[in-house]
Amino acid sequence: MPTPATLQALRAFVEARNWDQFHTPENLAKSISIEAAELLELYQWGSTPDQDRVEEELADVVTYCIHLANKLGVDLDDIVMRKLESTEQKYPVELARGRMTKYTELQQHSEEEE
Repeated sequence: MPTPATLQALRAFVEARNWDQFHTPENLAKSISIEAAELLELYQWGSTPDQDRVEEELADVVTYCIHLANKLGVDLDDIVMRKLESTEQKYPVELARGRMTKYTELQQHSEEEE
């Protein structure tokens, strides 16, 4: 997750510009979606976009995610680890390894193979 130095730099950047007033959870969630769409757009017509542009758009997505977590008062490490734990339960290794099957269909596919 972001280092304390990264978090401090982002907070200082926003504070210096008095932008916190605009950083409502709603606006930040919208910004995440918009930036994710810009990242996806780089792959629209091919699978090898300019790496620098990908990194810029990815940084925008991550930055807005950090701002939203900060605004909501949640710890990114904590929520990611909790989500990973629940996802591990949905996708047990013995059923999901090497498959891109949705968790609701994993058991069914496993039984069909037997």
